[in-house]
This record gives sequence, structure tokens and C-alpha cells, in this order.
Amino acid sequence: MTDSLVQWLVEQLQTGTRASPKHCQTVAERIAEEVTRTCEQSQRIQRSGDVLGWGYHLAQHRLQQVLQYYRRGSEGGRLDLHSTLSAIVYRYITPPTVQSSYGARLQLIEDFLQGFYVETLNALRREAQLPPTYSPRSLLELAEYLAFTERYGKRRIHLNRGRSQQLVILRAQTFAQQQPLEYSVDLQQASDGKPNEGGSSWGEASLAQVRDRMVDRAQDPTDDLLRNRIIEELITYLDENDQSACADYFVLRLQDLPTGEIEAILGLDPRQRDYLQQRFKYHLIRFALSHRWELVHQWLDADLDRNLGMTTVEWETFLDTCQPAELSLLEGKRRGDDDQDLAQQLGISLSQLQRRWFTLLKRAWDYRND
Repeated sequence: MTDSLVQWLVEQLQTGTRASPKHCQTVAERIAEEVTRTCEQSQRIQRSGDVLGWGYHLAQHRLQQVLQYYRRGSEGGRLDLHSTLSAIVYRYITPPTVQSSYGARLQLIEDFLQGFYVETLNALRREAQLPPTYSPRSLLELAEYLAFTERYGKRRIHLNRGRSQQLVILRAQTFAQQQPLEYSVDLQQASDGKPNEGGSSWGEASLAQVRDRMVDRAQDPTDDLLRNRIIEELITYLDENDQSACADYFVLRLQDLPTGEIEAILGLDPRQRDYLQQRFKYHLIRFALSHRWELVHQWLDADLDRNLGMTTVEWETFLDTCQPAELSLLEGKRRGDDDQDLAQQLGISLSQLQRRWFTLLKRAWDYRND
């Protein structure tokens, strides 16, 4: 896979940049080596039966990151990366309860990130087997380093009790812990995740699983690819349904900003923000259980091949609660039958089939999360 992948990457870099052939070749080789290593280490990819296809998908993702930073230029690329990482670590440097100026917090973030950039450069040297003195010299090499830094910071580090956290957040927590008392971080609050926003419906327990993994709970190197695809499709879905305000809210939530800051940015009072949040939950449920249910369930390891995320005992018990028509619907979906054909088999309309499937998925999710 590596030779053909390198050649393809070289062609893409030569088309998308003005870099020299030598730089295109070396960067392409490093991307291909990283992708090959990821494919070899990922059990999900090895089980997929399409290692080559995954290799090209991952390479395409990394290539687009590099080209995006390249097009922004030296200064713009640095600013983009700094903004992305600053948004991720913002709440972990100082908690909202600490009375510190906005400028003081930004200075702490600046100090932290300068050290983190040094760490990522050393990580790039180590993983790409570069000399200890290596530094990016061309715009393409700088774009490669910036893209690597973003991916490195978002890597998942597995913690105890099955939890995980982004590496840059763990580094930020350690940094904050070393600061004077007035700048300390509540580590328990940070590791526990986002505050409870109220509500006890399906959208609070089950929706949290989708939302949290979108924000920060990927478990496998391939999850980044699925996560980005879901984010893009959800934003497109919201825009196509005239829900641009929900899309803006979602983007801010992805940056892990406190509720108060989201309200300030969107110009909303708490009541308006709560209404927007409920509207977003409604559309997220429709997206996750109807519009793109296959993609979301695959990402959550809860697709039909995995019994909708249930254990064997739970699945058998759940099937006992299903009516004969629902069992036929499940079996048809598992076979991959076309919805129109399946509706004809069941003697119902296409819209009726879609409503029944939505209801069945919702019930399965409720059962799994009880």
C-alpha cells in the first residue's frame, strides 16, 4: 500500500502546493508511514476487510489538513492552530469560579501552548524518525507540523474505568495544577466533563452519548475520520433545515466553551439559550435516529452487526419485547434491504416504515441506556 499511497500523495501535493518536488516527496512519505502504522495498529481497520480503502481515507484526511494550513500561509496557519487549541484548553486553565481577568487567562494559555508546541515538535521528530535538530524550513513542512500538532493534541489517552481524554487537555490540567493557587484548576470538574444542563428525557441520557463523543470521547484512531464526517453532515443537515442558529450553537459546544460564554457570543439570555438548546436536541435526535442513523450507530459501536450496542442477553430480552412486524423490520434492515422494497414486503408506506424504524431505534436506545 505504501508505494502507491506515496505516489498519490506526491501528485496531490504537487497539484495543491507550490512546494518543491523534494519537499512533496518527503512529506508524502511521512504521511504514508503514519497512515500505514495506524492501519496496522487499528483492530477496527484490520477487521473491516478494506485496509487499502481505509488507508486512502486516512491519508486524504491528513492531506486536507496539511493543504488547509498551507493555504492559510505561515502566519494564518499558526493563528488557526493557536485558536483551535486555545478553545479546547480554555476552561481547563482556570475554572469559571476563579476571579481572574480575561487577559490573565489568555496569558496563561499562551504560556502553556508555547511549551506544548515544543513537545509536539519533539513528538514529530520521534515518530517520523527525524534528527533532533529538525525544524520546518518550508511552508509545506510548516503546514505538515501544524496539522500534526492538531492531531497530536486531540489524541485520546485512556484513563481508568474506561474513560479517556484528549492529550492537550491532560497537559493543560497538569500545567494549571503547577500554577499558584489563584490559578489552579478544579481537576475533578474537568475530568468529569460538562455540567448537567437539566432534563430527564431521552435527549438527556441518550443524546449525551452522541454529544459527548462528538466533543471528546473518540476511542480509536479511525474515530477522528468518522467524527469529522458526522460533524460535517450534521452541520449541513441543520443548514438545509433552516437551523443555522442550532449549527452555530453546535460549533460553540464543540469548542467546549462554558454556557455563559456561549450566551454572550450568540447574544442570548439564559431562557433563549435554553430554547435554542432544546431545539438543537430535537434536530440531533432526528439526525441520529433517522437522517444518518447508520453512520451514527457505526461510530458508537451500536450498529445492527453489534445488536444495536447491546450484549447478547440484552438483545435477546429486547427482541422478546418486539412485535412480529418489528422483528421483520429488524431482519430486513440487518439484511440491508432497500426501504422501498421493505415497505412493500411489510405492506406499509415508506413514510410509515421510516416512522416505525425511528420509534424502534429510540426504544432500543432507551433500553440500552436504562
